[in-house]
Amino acid sequence: MMKHIYLILLSCVVWGCSLEEEARDQITEEQAFTNASDLYLNTVATLYNYVGGNTDGQGLQGTCRGVYDLQTFGSDEALLPTRGVDWYDGGIWQAMYKHSWSAGHELPKNAWLYLYKVITLCNYSLEKLEQYQKMAGPMNYLIWTSEVRALRAMYYWYLIDLFGDVPLITSSVMDMNRVTREKRSVVFEFIMKEMDMAIHQLSPSNSVREGDYYGRITMPVCYFVMAKMMLNSGVYLGTTDVAQYMEQCIEYCNAIEDLGYSLEEKYESNFIVYNENSKENIFVIPMDKHLYSNQQQNMHRSYHYRHAAAYGFTGENGTCATLQTLKMYGYGTDNVDNRFYMNFYAGPVYDLDGDPVLDRTGQQLVYYPDKVEMDLSFSDYVETAGARMKKYEVDKNASKDGKLMDNDIVLFRFADVLLMRAEAYLRLGKASQGQKDLDLVRKRARMKPVELTMENLERERFVELCWEGWRRQDMIRFGHYKSLFQGEDGDEPVDESDGHTTVFPIPADVRALNQNLTQNQGY
Repeated sequence: MMKHIYLILLSCVVWGCSLEEEARDQITEEQAFTNASDLYLNTVATLYNYVGGNTDGQGLQGTCRGVYDLQTFGSDEALLPTRGVDWYDGGIWQAMYKHSWSAGHELPKNAWLYLYKVITLCNYSLEKLEQYQKMAGPMNYLIWTSEVRALRAMYYWYLIDLFGDVPLITSSVMDMNRVTREKRSVVFEFIMKEMDMAIHQLSPSNSVREGDYYGRITMPVCYFVMAKMMLNSGVYLGTTDVAQYMEQCIEYCNAIEDLGYSLEEKYESNFIVYNENSKENIFVIPMDKHLYSNQQQNMHRSYHYRHAAAYGFTGENGTCATLQTLKMYGYGTDNVDNRFYMNFYAGPVYDLDGDPVLDRTGQQLVYYPDKVEMDLSFSDYVETAGARMKKYEVDKNASKDGKLMDNDIVLFRFADVLLMRAEAYLRLGKASQGQKDLDLVRKRARMKPVELTMENLERERFVELCWEGWRRQDMIRFGHYKSLFQGEDGDEPVDESDGHTTVFPIPADVRALNQNLTQNQGY
């Protein structure tokens, strides 16, 4: 099936700047909504242009300084070290590493504005579908509104995960003075209700082989979000009584499995150049250098300059693994996890033909994973410290410095479903029932079985899902989301007992526009 891209007909409402501004078409409304096909394109299909992105702060993954960076650099998985004159950037990356961000930090603001922009566009689409309901027809109206409502619910999930209590907005036009934060538990219930109402109207498959649903919100995508909601219910609802939620998590995971998802034989198959036929990937950002403007910037940001040049790209020599990541993978030991070299470049670097890549001195370029630290300015390893991101196969024909590639960006996949179900069983005291799911994931990675314990499961989630944007959420759920900043120059570590860093601050610029928005504790 050929992938489709639709014209962006709706301009974006940057929520936080004004809720009184309407989204305006680049063509007249009469032209945009003349028949059922145009109605669908301009209310539903156009929303998928925002799941990925090509500029800072936009998209759920693939771009920089937004949602993905909060989840990744706000954890112990990766960092962007200061490399001499490179990557200080006003201290924003050091603040992410030290968990010392403030309400004025750029990344939470970008994520907040992006998420509410898409929610506002969803609200606008629902209003137009209601207005032109007769044009759509009863069945189309039900299916299309379900798809938009489920997409909006997913975006609210990202919001409560990152910010806790947030405004619950269901209109594209609203008086700023009436907007207040709603309790996390209330938004939690709204998300689950919306998903539950929408899910049975959606396609049971997002397979590229079975219709026009690839990369869209479908039944398995909803089940996945609902399973994540249940798994994190203790965090979102502030309760330790989670048994009923774990049972529901298992049910949702079972439902995904019943829809035919399974593990790929090889881990790497999920991330190859043409990965749209993966039987494991549940929700992706479709990529096609000839059709889409979505970019994958994370590889580009990690490659050393000479490494990228060997592929015909331009690199930024930035992102790398932390020392904690090396420890979790067993790097430097006799028991290094097989997935380490699937996810990271470490040691001598070679081009796609197997020839050595040379550094600026004419010697072979070598990455030194264990030499990494937050500030490498005076280190002998200023350019070469840190294992670099390898997750996705190199697209030799990628354009725009390697950022326009054909590897679809993986958001949700079945290996995570198995690990969620294993964890839910474990939290119910039924480790023996969850053991088989953990065993399946490790067997695929050609790793020996280990007992299903909280410690082993958390490590397995780390090594299996590295670079996929889950680590911060996992750390909070497992109850040890601690500051990586252990005190420098006499400073004390951040006190997280009051909520600081388990949720990000409400951006200062947003609060300046609306004094009704209270701040999270600790900021």
